Parts: sequence; C-alpha cells; structure tokens
Amino acid sequence: MKQLMHKLAYFALYTCALMPFWLLYRFADITFVLLYYVIRYRRRVVNANLEESFPEKSSAELKKISRQFYRNFADYIFETIKLLHISDSQIRRRMTFENVDIIDNFVAQGRSVAVYFSHCGNWEWAPSVTLHTKERANKGIIFGQVYRPLRDKNTDALMLRLRSRFGSLSFPKNTVFRDIIRSCRATGLPAVVGFMSDQHPSHGDLIHVVEFLNHPTAFITGTETLARKLDMGVIYWDMHKPRRGHYHIVCRMISDDIKSTPVFSVTDKYIEMLQATIRREPSLWLWTHKRWKNPVTFADNEAPRHS
Repeated sequence: MKQLMHKLAYFALYTCALMPFWLLYRFADITFVLLYYVIRYRRRVVNANLEESFPEKSSAELKKISRQFYRNFADYIFETIKLLHISDSQIRRRMTFENVDIIDNFVAQGRSVAVYFSHCGNWEWAPSVTLHTKERANKGIIFGQVYRPLRDKNTDALMLRLRSRFGSLSFPKNTVFRDIIRSCRATGLPAVVGFMSDQHPSHGDLIHVVEFLNHPTAFITGTETLARKLDMGVIYWDMHKPRRGHYHIVCRMISDDIKSTPVFSVTDKYIEMLQATIRREPSLWLWTHKRWKNPVTFADNEAPRHS
C-alpha cells in the first residue's frame, strides 16, 4: 500500500510538472493563501525570526516581508516540481549566472571549487550551473552538491533525481570528503561542489559562533575544513530574484588561496556575504526553520556541537 501511494504521488507530481509555468503559478497563488491564511504554516516561527533579526523595521515592513516570503516559498514548491519536466533551454533562461568565469579559471588550473550557498530563492535550480560553464558535467569537470539523506527512501530518491537533472552528483554529508577524493581520482577531473552552509552544525562539528542577523549564531565549519584539506578555490553564490520565475546568481570570490588565510576567515567572509544577501532581499531566505532554538554564546566557539 505504501509503495502504491508513492507511485500515485509521483504520478500527480509528474502531471503537475507537465503544466506550463503560468498555470503552475496559479496553483502557487492558491498554495500561498492556504499556507499563509488558512494553515498558517509556521507563522509564529517566521514572525519571531523576522522580529528578532530586524528590530529596526516596523511591524508593517515585517508583515510585508513575511507575506512575500510565503509567496516565494509557494513558488519554490512548484518550481522544484517542475524539474521533473523542464528543458535545458527553459532553465537557462530562468536561472542565469554571472561571473562563471571564476569557476572556469579554477577548473582550467585543475583545481576543485567549494561553492558556499544557502537556502535563498530556489536553491534546487542552482545545479543548472552545469549549463553555463565551459566544461560539461562528467566530461571536463565533476559537479556535485552535499546533502543530508532523508529518512523516507522514496522521497530521498525523488530529491536525488531532481538534483541530478543537470548532471551533478549528490554527496551524502557524512562521506563527502571521501566521495569527492574518490570521484576526482577515478576520473582525473576537478570537482565543483556546492555546500548549503546556513544550517545548524551537525553533531560533533566544531562550533564557530558569530553575530548574524542580531543573534549569536553557530555556523557550519566543515565546508571550510574540507576546502582547506583539498586546497579548493572558494566562491559564494549570491542569489537574486529579478522577477517571478526568474533567478540570477552572481559568483563572488571568497578565496583563491585558502591555505594562506587564517582559520575560519573563509567562513566569516561567507557569513558576511550571506547576511548582505538576506538584508538586500529578506523574503528570499528560508525563515521557517527554528534557527536559534538552541542558543549559543561566543564562549562556545570551537567546541564540538552536542545538540
């Protein structure tokens, strides 16, 4: 019965993906109303996060950001489903990149690249960068992203399929270091790997606490640690949403010589860039997470995380 339900759900999602964008966005409008007004999905969490992060903004401004966030979130849901049936030409027009030559230059030197990214805009469309670089996936370069496997195997398999749509690989977080080395050695190619580095540090990771959006915040340090071990070039993807259904990423250099920089300076630079992105377009970030439910202090710096 469970397998049958998953097959029916997949059929429904694929049918939805066949719809043109204009029709998908009508469903997204309805979903926004349901999430924001009817279900009130995590409204308290979103409002608390916004109020604490932007104490200088008025209640009217915060309400406007909140409403726009839910509209963006509804769009994200249907845009991600659309990955089941979208052409390369469509995604190239809707997900554009600037300064991709930074990646191309590292690859030309035979160097791998660590890409700092976050839950801004539609992060599931970002792997389409493979359509914008000079080298193509698994030919002149390996593309990949780090992910945390989902508990439900069918849902996990679906998300892996969506994320591999444009030729990139998905590396489980717990084995990413080994997997990247193995893939590069097996093919003789450099790798460009995306790291969603705005989540909570995992159990056992070193904590790096900084002031972020008016909160002492523990950030993931594993991205920088891995980049240092592999001497990777490091960049940041700065997400922007020019209009509905269209996203633009600017590739920004963080470090081209990471081993010559102080420890955690790369993480600090990423945090600075991410905060600038969020302050510029606050409704693009994913505010539904309880990001500060386990408070930290600056005294916790460089201690292993246990919760």
